[in-house]
Amino acid sequence: MAQVRTIFKYEFRNYFRARRFYVLLAIDLLISALLTTVVGYYRPSIFLSSNLTFYSGWWGQFVTFVIILAGVFFGGDAISGEFQNKTGYFIIPNPIRRSSIYVGKWMAAYAASAITVGLFALGAVINGVFYFGASVPSQLWVSILFALLYLAAVMGFTFFFSSLFKTSSISILVTVILFLFVFSLVQTLVATLVGIEPWFILTYGGEIVGNILQVPYPVTNTIPGPGRFSLTTFAVSVPVGLAIISIYFFLTAAAGLFLFERKEFT
Repeated sequence: MAQVRTIFKYEFRNYFRARRFYVLLAIDLLISALLTTVVGYYRPSIFLSSNLTFYSGWWGQFVTFVIILAGVFFGGDAISGEFQNKTGYFIIPNPIRRSSIYVGKWMAAYAASAITVGLFALGAVINGVFYFGASVPSQLWVSILFALLYLAAVMGFTFFFSSLFKTSSISILVTVILFLFVFSLVQTLVATLVGIEPWFILTYGGEIVGNILQVPYPVTNTIPGPGRFSLTTFAVSVPVGLAIISIYFFLTAAAGLFLFERKEFT
């Protein structure tokens, strides 16, 4: 634990010294500023009909994108950078376990990402209090908790690919493509064309972050079409979503550690 604390301390400090933290912070503030301007100027009913719909539109629709960006920015090259930049040669020869390095780096990346997610939540609450007063719905705090759990799974996933490749650009690119394109495409194809619930996709489990803000909670619905054709829209339940997130976190984090333990610095 002492080794983990030391790695965490200096890695967390390095994140605040790196340009990427401020770039992500600027993106975070830009999204909040754009939402503030649009809601304040156009007054869309989808946001301002009630405090719950406000947080559902503001937080529920955009926080998963912020989480993916944070995971890529802070976890995409956390391990692969040690190989590419040759910095691992200064750490590995020391009497320190690789598991301590891995866990310390993961905790630092998660903490830095949680700060950016927390700032986005703060922007949502400030605007919500401005329009609806201090009556913040309890569902928002549950959604924030789900978002932090989802962030852990995303971070485990990014660390897995960071341990798999020795080049930072490849690990970051693969993670971005998977989360922004592949997962959503596969989920749409499986649910729409095959009619199977995409319970094996992480982004599907992460939908509980936004679904918990909707009343009533979304349910799976089948719309009959011409002939034998029917369209089924799946809505992940909270227990299933938590199970998907937990399984992805434990499997990918453990697999990333396994790869890092056995990869040689050559």
